[in-house]
Amino acid sequence: MARLVGVDLPREKRLEVALTYIFGIGPKIAADILEACQINPDTRVKNLSEDEVVKLREALSHYPLEGDLRRRVNLDIKRLMDIGSYRGTRHKKKLPCRGQRTHTNARTKKGKRVAIAGKKKVTK
Repeated sequence: MARLVGVDLPREKRLEVALTYIFGIGPKIAADILEACQINPDTRVKNLSEDEVVKLREALSHYPLEGDLRRRVNLDIKRLMDIGSYRGTRHKKKLPCRGQRTHTNARTKKGKRVAIAGKKKVTK
């Protein structure tokens, strides 16, 4: 099992797909990395040689990944909250901050629906 940047890559997957398991690497960057390392994207992770793993580690060192990237994103959000920007206040309230509607959606952020009791009819 190949371990890159603290992530165990799934052995049976194609290398192009397996690299996307690393936080901060999507399909485009994975393809670019494999092209730079001159590794076939169809190679399975279990079939990687030690030289190819070393090449991948070297190529991945040029990108902010995993812990560093998560820390940077959290600090950016904290900075937005501290300066009191609109996006920061939306983050504080745990509401969508990219313009989505909240009247009917965003339930995962707003919580479970609460039923409002209607008028009760008088019974005779």
